[in-house]
Amino acid sequence: MFSQQIQSSLICLLVASLIILLTILVFVAITRYNDWEEIRKGNIAAALALGGKIFGVGNIMRFAIMSNSAAGETILWGTIGLVLLILVYLLFEWLTPRLNVNKEIGSGNTAVGLLSLVFSITFSFVIGASIS
Repeated sequence: MFSQQIQSSLICLLVASLIILLTILVFVAITRYNDWEEIRKGNIAAALALGGKIFGVGNIMRFAIMSNSAAGETILWGTIGLVLLILVYLLFEWLTPRLNVNKEIGSGNTAVGLLSLVFSITFSFVIGASIS
């Protein structure tokens, strides 16, 4: 039983890690600025925005792991949750046309980066609760 629990834990960790990494790649691809380059240059807004997305993705995977007993279910519900988080991020961009989130974060607007972080974290809890 103990070895089965360890095996299950390792599978969940591996699957969640892969899904998190893939989702980060999607988020980096859909931003209009180069996340890693901006962070390398010290753009705190970009670090806050990407950090919020990473936290949000990890939080959704936490909900998916905690509410499912099989790896397949974890993958399914985690993926659904992450697609929802990506859609919510795109909706956030669409609902704030005057703010131009990508441009503001790319230019280092820390207030917009912080707002993006909070938005990602908040909706990760809502999405996580909805998939569990």
